[in-house]
Amino acid sequence: GEKPFKCDLCDAKFNRKYILKLHAKWHTGEKPFKCKFCGTRFRQKCHLNDHIRTHTGEKPFKCDLCDAKFNRKYILKLHAKWHTGEKPFKCKFCGTRFRQKCHLNDHIRTHTGEKPF
Repeated sequence: GEKPFKCDLCDAKFNRKYILKLHAKWHTGEKPFKCKFCGTRFRQKCHLNDHIRTHTGEKPFKCDLCDAKFNRKYILKLHAKWHTGEKPFKCKFCGTRFRQKCHLNDHIRTHTGEKPF
């Protein structure tokens, strides 16, 4: 789609002005949202809200198929793959499939010999 909002500092382009504003914070280092518990700062309020739940223990994201609860929505989505058996990430070397991309990346190193550090 069309991306009319261009960053003045790099080649990045965006389809929404607010996304360009979020992107600009990467260049400036601005982190206006501060955790009241530990002082950690964040670029986006939604990331602060996720972080605060690590202090409060709140787990608002509940699995519809079991009693599991999570403090972040993306973790619930990962969990749901256990119920569905979905493994969308496939190794290009041997065809083994994984639920998470990071697990595929770890596995690929067994083929390439690449060290993570």
